[in-house]
Amino acid sequence: MPDAALHTIGFDADDTLWQNEVYFRLTEDRFAGLLADYAEPTHMRERLLAAERRNLGRYGYGVKGFVLSMIESAIEVTEGRVPARVIAELLAAGRDMLEQPIELLPHARAAVEGLAPDYQLLLITKGDLLDQERKLAQSGLGDLFAGVEIVSDKTPAVYASIFVRHGTPPDRAAMVGNSLKSDVLPVLAIGGIGIHVPQPETWALELADAPVDDPRFFALPDLAGLADLVKNMALEELQVVAY
Repeated sequence: MPDAALHTIGFDADDTLWQNEVYFRLTEDRFAGLLADYAEPTHMRERLLAAERRNLGRYGYGVKGFVLSMIESAIEVTEGRVPARVIAELLAAGRDMLEQPIELLPHARAAVEGLAPDYQLLLITKGDLLDQERKLAQSGLGDLFAGVEIVSDKTPAVYASIFVRHGTPPDRAAMVGNSLKSDVLPVLAIGGIGIHVPQPETWALELADAPVDDPRFFALPDLAGLADLVKNMALEELQVVAY
């Protein structure tokens, strides 16, 4: 545990505060169905994941990069003969994703509202700028955050810069999120606290092993227990000071 009191808590957005990955998986199924005449669905999903991996450095995270990777995979598997109607349907699928209403995950609002009076809360997310701004506005949670950071990637250096810019040493900050790779491990690397709240659907490129031996790592089944976890951290810190 950190020697100093916790000051700032960062929250991931997609699949931490609201549903997101389920829409990617549904669209992936739609994509595989459109190309079923050219390849088995499992093969198409593998081709798409490979394209996403290749394109992260070009397109970044989010719906737009996902759609471009679907189109690229469709062109490749059909050897350039993909029908125009399929491209049109993939573009329409992307638009559908960008118009999905926000569905807050269980306990998300209560967790944020419960911590906002006592801690500086930051929303730290990656993805399409316009899409993330839209989702935050629709969530009704925006006023509870002292700052919103929409970044191209989540690395230790990015987190350190964000926390310092908001007046918090990394060892006085925590990050809450569903991705071990993006929300937990980079924050642990700079001396912060990582709180993992997993979701059933996790993108393959976000998977990582849990750092179970790190005393700064915590895992919760959902956001219902977040306030108590933070409270217990504070009590432990007070006990250390008392000794």
